[in-house]
Amino acid sequence: MKIYTGRGDKGKTSLCSGQRVFKDDLRVEAYGSVDELNSTLGALVASLPEEMEKFCRFLAAIQAELFQAGAVLATNASGRGERPVFGTAPAKALEDAIDSLQARLPPLDSFILPGGHRAAAWAHLARAICRRAERRILTLARNDPDAGSDSSLENLLVYFNRLSDYLFVLARYCNQATGTREPAWQPKK
Repeated sequence: MKIYTGRGDKGKTSLCSGQRVFKDDLRVEAYGSVDELNSTLGALVASLPEEMEKFCRFLAAIQAELFQAGAVLATNASGRGERPVFGTAPAKALEDAIDSLQARLPPLDSFILPGGHRAAAWAHLARAICRRAERRILTLARNDPDAGSDSSLENLLVYFNRLSDYLFVLARYCNQATGTREPAWQPKK
C-alpha cells in the first residue's frame, strides 16, 4: 500500500464514515489535535527515566485510547458504517491514577512553570496540547449538528479534561522522582 495517494492534494480528506471534507473541517481539527497529542506522548515515553518504566505501560494504554478517540472524531453520524464509541471507564482510570500520584507529591504552594526534567517538560507540553484538543472537541460538539446527541463526545470532553490533569500531576511527579526542582513562578513586583 502506498503512503501517498494524491487524493488530499486539493485540501480534502476522507472521514472514516466516508464523507470528503476539507482538512480544516472541525472534525479534522479535533482528531488532528488528538494525533499531535499522541505523538507528543510518544516523545514523553521516550524521555522517561528507566526507573519510571511502569508509566510507559500506562501511557501506551492512553495512546491506544487516543486512537479510539480519533476514530470517534473521524466518524460522522450521518455517514456509513457503525460509529465507534468512547465510554466513561478511561476517565475513571485517569482519576485513580491522578489520586495515586497526587498522594506522593507535596502540596503546591505557588504556580509552577512548565519544565524541570526533560520528561516533565514533555508532560507539560502534552498537557497544553491536550487542552487544545479538548477545546477543538468542544468546538465540534457545539457546532456540528450530528454531535448534539453524541454521548461519546461528552465522554471525550470529560476524558480530555482528566487527561490534562493527569499530565500535569505526572510532570510534577517526574520532577520529584528525578530529584529535579520544580521551577516556581515568581511574579514581578
